[in-house]
Amino acid sequence: MSETPQNESTNTPGASADSPDFEAMTRDIAEVPAVEVIVTVAVNLMSAAAVKLGLTEEGDAHKDLDEARKLIHALAGLLDASTTEISSFHAAPLRDGLKSLQLAFREASIVPDEPGQGPGEKYTGRVFG
Repeated sequence: MSETPQNESTNTPGASADSPDFEAMTRDIAEVPAVEVIVTVAVNLMSAAAVKLGLTEEGDAHKDLDEARKLIHALAGLLDASTTEISSFHAAPLRDGLKSLQLAFREASIVPDEPGQGPGEKYTGRVFG
């Protein structure tokens, strides 16, 4: 019985545990629907923003409101741009998550933004709690 590591490709010449199989990765990406890619990116942005807002178990250990602002703004832009591309089934919970992050940002800020000037409000309009 061969003792080949499971994560090592045996089909691609030159592939090893240290070098990824880019052909296989490209094939995998090509098979993923665009909606799934958009939703995955949005969820990753939401998770990163939550960490930067200090909303994780570690709390303030990773809190960085400047970074959180950028992530929330990027998430709002992505959701605004993809509104017609993803169904409301996918978009509604993402918009709810975005609003929660925007409100958490407002609560965490020492100096509040002017109405309509918070992160992502350029795309969502003024957020009300």
